[in-house]
Amino acid sequence: MTSRSGVLREVMRKTGTTQSQLSRVSGVRQSSISQVLSGKLNLSDEQLERLLCCMGYRLEVVRRPVVPELTRSERRSWQLHSRLSVHLTRSSLESWLPRIERNLQRLRDGVSGQPHVRNLDRWQSLIKHRDVPGLHRLLTGLDRDSIEMREVSPMGGLLSQDERADVLGLAG
Repeated sequence: MTSRSGVLREVMRKTGTTQSQLSRVSGVRQSSISQVLSGKLNLSDEQLERLLCCMGYRLEVVRRPVVPELTRSERRSWQLHSRLSVHLTRSSLESWLPRIERNLQRLRDGVSGQPHVRNLDRWQSLIKHRDVPGLHRLLTGLDRDSIEMREVSPMGGLLSQDERADVLGLAG
């Protein structure tokens, strides 16, 4: 992937635009443009787009899927919680509540320190408000926050043993 400074440099070369010319048409100081080109100053996509427009170009940002780097434990937790998410509805949440509440209490009795206590409070709030979309996001999320929330998940024991074994590739 080309750096923002590389993109700017390439368009300036293609259009024959000097730093001074770009400064005059964009209103950005020439010294700032020089710092961007030398890698000493970073631009946001929006700032780069503004400079490119001054030279008759637009910025296209290409998105691509990336497999996240997870530990074995994080990957297993994600797999189990993702399978559980398939079954999560308002109705299933209601039927799971007794077990979830017991799990929350057990976790509270055995966990101390942050961020775990704060994360248990967040789980409790999501459950109390029956926030099914929020629960889906945490069960399937691959961001650091979701991973840390699953470290103190009250969702244990909701999958059947067969389904758990299937998810973990233990089915014989």
